[in-house]
Amino acid sequence: MTTELLAPLDLAFWHLESTAHPLHLGALAHFGPVPAPPGAEPADVLELLARRAAAVPRLRMRVRDVLIPVGGAAWSADPDFDMRRHVREITLPGADFPAETARLAAELMERPVERGLPPWEMYLLSGAPDGSFAVLVKLHHALADGMRAVAIGAGIFDEIAAGRRPPRRSRPLPPHSPSSGLPGPGRLLGIARDRLGDLGRAVEVGASVVRASRLDGRPTAALAAHSSGTRRIATATLSLDRVHRVRRATGGTANDVLLAVVAGALRRWFDGRGLPLPGADPRALVPVSRRRPGAPPGPGNSLSGYLLDLPVTEPDPAARLAAVRRAMDRNKAAGPFRGAGAVALLADRLPPLAHRFGAPFASGAARLLFDLLVTQVPLPRSALSLGGAPLRALFPMAPLARGQSLAVAMSPYDGRVHIGLVADGAAVPDLDALADALTAELDLLDPPERGEEPGA
Repeated sequence: MTTELLAPLDLAFWHLESTAHPLHLGALAHFGPVPAPPGAEPADVLELLARRAAAVPRLRMRVRDVLIPVGGAAWSADPDFDMRRHVREITLPGADFPAETARLAAELMERPVERGLPPWEMYLLSGAPDGSFAVLVKLHHALADGMRAVAIGAGIFDEIAAGRRPPRRSRPLPPHSPSSGLPGPGRLLGIARDRLGDLGRAVEVGASVVRASRLDGRPTAALAAHSSGTRRIATATLSLDRVHRVRRATGGTANDVLLAVVAGALRRWFDGRGLPLPGADPRALVPVSRRRPGAPPGPGNSLSGYLLDLPVTEPDPAARLAAVRRAMDRNKAAGPFRGAGAVALLADRLPPLAHRFGAPFASGAARLLFDLLVTQVPLPRSALSLGGAPLRALFPMAPLARGQSLAVAMSPYDGRVHIGLVADGAAVPDLDALADALTAELDLLDPPERGEEPGA
């Protein structure tokens, strides 16, 4: 793979990171035991992980500074790439393996990835009495958004690895081919028209950002935090069939239902803490992919977003869902390229030097726009496995913005919605209570039928 400049949004994520605010995505995948025969020890799974990760070209790339453009950076192959620096095994006490994996995953998610190396890590977590295991994946946000992370991480699964074609050997193109001269007049006119359009969209989004900024201290106090540098992780699993049952009865989308569940869970969590409801509904940033459906994921980040006031002050669950659906319908009517939620588009219009020196000022701006992140990460619909061990659950994990204490990520897979909650460990010590509240809120929208487990 040749040297490739970081796209502006990727560069922004690279410079926004700090020791207390690592900007990597994560996923905690739980697998059943490797079937017998032939059987396999954890070391076999570790070797399989390392071999398959090494076959993903993107995972051999590191970030280095460049002279031109000033302030820019580029992806280039790590000449000293060593898989042992990235793929490791940790054996846990087997008495309460799921709880131990969540605890250790939180500790590992606290630590930024090493910036001089390709910015990712994988951990095989073993030690369960029944031979099941877990895999924690960390990818820096500069390397991938949610969809790109899925495309990269999917390479470890049996089904994707088996269908991967070996890369074709071809002669690299020269840095400047004969056809790369100055564009003709027609092309120059098109470039100018595109730049004017970009500028117009940037001005429109910038104005929306200013209007939406909460300079009056509106951010919800319980969801704001002076970062402790610690992380806490909790997980929840909901029945996808029941989510769709609510959707069919009420209209809208499954994502509307899940956002309403999050709103209701926050209301229940405030009440359980003995806190008064906030004076204004907390605002969520709901990321939206700018990639076309069915198109290859491509390199780097391609994101926009919607801003959504989660109706936690509304006491009726059905009314909460209706409010979410109306707000999301308005967002979709405006589109992902308009409104303050499209703030990521501004990063694409800034020069590299602005990202390098503006990061200290921009890093705290998130709290002026939203209180928490709520995102959905799609997974392949087919059943997945690793070394023959079936994937039982995959909990995605999103990074925390500076000044915020909670991020919620959701992935539907195998008839269930797996929800990963990431919180500042000091600000939200009772994160498990919020995870339990998600199950209780789905039960309010869709009371379990005879024989159904609550939430699941």
